[in-house]
Amino acid sequence: MAEVKDAVIIGAGSAGLAVAVGLRKQGARNIVLLEREDEPGGILRQCIHDGFGLIRFGEKLSGPEYADRFIAEAAALGVDIQTRASVIGLTRDKRVTAVTRQGLKEYQAKAVILAMGCRERTRGALGIPGVRAAGIYTAGVVQAFVNLRNLMPARNAVILGSGDVGLIVARRLTLEGCKVSAVIEKLPYPSGLPRNVQQCLRDFDIPLYLSHTVTDIKGDARIQSVEVSALDDEGIPVPGSAKEFPCDTLVLSVGLIPENELSRMADIELDPCTGGPLVDEFYQTSQEGIFAAGNVLHIHDLVDHVSVEGEKLALAAAEYIHAGKLPACPIRLEPGAGVSSVVPQWISGDRDVDLDIRVSVPAMDKRLTLRQGGVALKSMSYRKVNPPETIRVRLESNEINARVSRDQATRDQGIRDKETREQRTRDQAIRVVASGDQGNPGDPDNPGDQDNPGNPGADINIQVMIEE
Repeated sequence: MAEVKDAVIIGAGSAGLAVAVGLRKQGARNIVLLEREDEPGGILRQCIHDGFGLIRFGEKLSGPEYADRFIAEAAALGVDIQTRASVIGLTRDKRVTAVTRQGLKEYQAKAVILAMGCRERTRGALGIPGVRAAGIYTAGVVQAFVNLRNLMPARNAVILGSGDVGLIVARRLTLEGCKVSAVIEKLPYPSGLPRNVQQCLRDFDIPLYLSHTVTDIKGDARIQSVEVSALDDEGIPVPGSAKEFPCDTLVLSVGLIPENELSRMADIELDPCTGGPLVDEFYQTSQEGIFAAGNVLHIHDLVDHVSVEGEKLALAAAEYIHAGKLPACPIRLEPGAGVSSVVPQWISGDRDVDLDIRVSVPAMDKRLTLRQGGVALKSMSYRKVNPPETIRVRLESNEINARVSRDQATRDQGIRDKETREQRTRDQAIRVVASGDQGNPGDPDNPGDQDNPGNPGADINIQVMIEE
């Protein structure tokens, strides 16, 4: 028989811990936090460098120190943390199946919180030609070897990808005596935060090759060298540009993927832009009572923001557990030209909401404008925008034409006439477009979710423009 819980939280990283602490503070007592590793803390346990906590705690902490703050608070509040508990099943009706130290367990929850984090993209996803030799690792694995197991996996390394974990690993290996011959990035700009490029590469004179990639791996039992080629504007290797780098290790830092196998089990709708669930302003997914936060939702640039997100989710989940429902969120937000993602994707219009926005390419002197039906709701100027850095914008309820949108949602109930629905979508669509550009006030190819007429086809397209 399944154990009945107010909330089951899957994952005891920074998001899951913040949610658990927040729920306890809101009075939820019958909750359980499931973690598949031996200890709570998630990826923070192996991030021994500092720089964490400046936003959440106002001081500089290492990863383990940051995690310990929440672990200690969770223990003090009596949170039930089950480690070495792997969740293997999740249904739409919030039934959770886990393999634990006590055997197979089933939980029936009023609310389920997804906080599984993300995983690294491996060589198999890249299709790099060459031998299958030893010495090819993801950046997170190298970091765990060095920081958790006191093992040195490399003497001479090349790092493919300039994501933040790869940059930090480049510095860590250098400090441990390894030669890092190069960091190779296929894009014409670094994938990591500017501060990490400076502190991890430039400060240590580690060369960064932009618009390059590894085109061959050579070796026998162990990798001996990699071939690196320049890329043209189409991302195609330039003939005759190949250069060989001797090395015994290739470290892959080529992207993070939200861990959403359980989300798919529960038929949760995923956002192709972020790889995580589509959520409303309460972090509720397309399945009522199932919530998501942290890197399982979208890849964050700072762990402090993950914790803040988890704390906001806890308030919403506590409201849901108590009332059995949350306010409807009929207003859709979508990225437009120049923007790669917006989270959350649905809002109510009745409350202030914080938006996490990522741009597509780096640029200078840009204006970010939110438009509803051709009318600018909010417009902000930025000296510089950068894909690795999340832009956080607070959209206040008094800035949104929410009543019109709610009335439209009501009128759309039961309507199946395509022309009528298209016209009303045009009238009430929300778009974020370039300042001064009236844009397309509606998308006739997106009349809304016909299976859920309470959600009209309202576009919010965010576009970045250069002002004269």
